[in-house]
Amino acid sequence: MLKITLIKSTNDSKKNQMLTVKALGLKKIGSSVVKEKNDAILGMIHTVNHLVKVEEV
Repeated sequence: MLKITLIKSTNDSKKNQMLTVKALGLKKIGSSVVKEKNDAILGMIHTVNHLVKVEEV
């Protein structure tokens, strides 16, 4: 399982990055979600790795 936390704003990000953050379920800076580790989630994290912090749970 992965804990994903939004640490930066999506204001100046590309549209696909904003949509990826939304698809992960992150809304505000500091919000966190726990997701299962799979290829789809890892690909989404790779797209927005500069906006999020990822921890193994």
